[in-house]
Parts: sequence; C-alpha cells; structure tokens
Amino acid sequence: MRGLSFEIPNEYGRYLYDILEDINIKKYFWKSGDGEAYYIENNELGAALFPQPYTCTGEDLYNQIAANDYYVIFADLKAFKEKTHVQDIATYDDFLNSQCEIALLIVDSTYVTIYIKDQHVTERLYRKAVHIGYENIAFITDENDLRTAVSLFE
Repeated sequence: MRGLSFEIPNEYGRYLYDILEDINIKKYFWKSGDGEAYYIENNELGAALFPQPYTCTGEDLYNQIAANDYYVIFADLKAFKEKTHVQDIATYDDFLNSQCEIALLIVDSTYVTIYIKDQHVTERLYRKAVHIGYENIAFITDENDLRTAVSLFE
C-alpha cells in the first residue's frame, strides 16, 4: 500500500487541515513545492497560502492551514522528520529512498493523492476520509498507481 487517493469539494475551506489534522503535523518539517493556493479574504482570493517554494516547521504549517479558509488549486507538500533531510522528491523511488514520510498532492482543486510510509497512518486517513464523506476514496497500491511522479508537474 503506497497511500490514498480521494476527491474533495471544489470550494474554499480548510481541507488541508481536515486531511492532516489526525497526523501530528507539528512533528514534521514541511516542504512546499510548486502550487497555487490562496487565503479567502472578503469572499475573494487573497494572499498566497504558500510562498513558492519554501520549507517550514509543522507549527508554522499548522498555523497557516488551521485558522482561516483558503482555496487550494494545486498543492505539493512533503513531510520530513528532520530539517536536515528535507530534499526535492520527484518520483516514488525518490520518496521510498528518502527521509520523506508523507507526500500530499492536490490537483485541480479536487484530486488528492497522499503517499504515506506508515501504513497505520494510511488506514487512519482512509477512515477519516470515509467519515467526512470525501468521494472516490481508494488505496494506492503498486498495481493501481498511475502516477509516474510524486510531484505536481513532473
């Protein structure tokens, strides 16, 4: 089992927080790759949620995604246990052979793909996605993974 895929509503909210809240996101260092996401200000797109590209603490990420609504068009977030291990991850082999623990991609505001090394976390996120009511929830396996990259535009 490589991870999980599902669809979220194409609207603004706090979907990154909803997806990641059951993971202790504060214990990781996060790297944001290419992406496009904006805070919602007065019911319109406002400031960018993530400067491009950047690395932040889990506490910083939590503060960015927990308090205010935002609209994610594209997102590429990678979680590492130690700041010294933060690196670019382009392929699934890169992911497997790195210290990256979680790779989360959102494409076209709706399609979520999460690669996770810890099977217990994958199962917990699956149960949460079902509970929330996300659509087209599926485990990603060696047999059904159609992605050739673990990044947005590779």
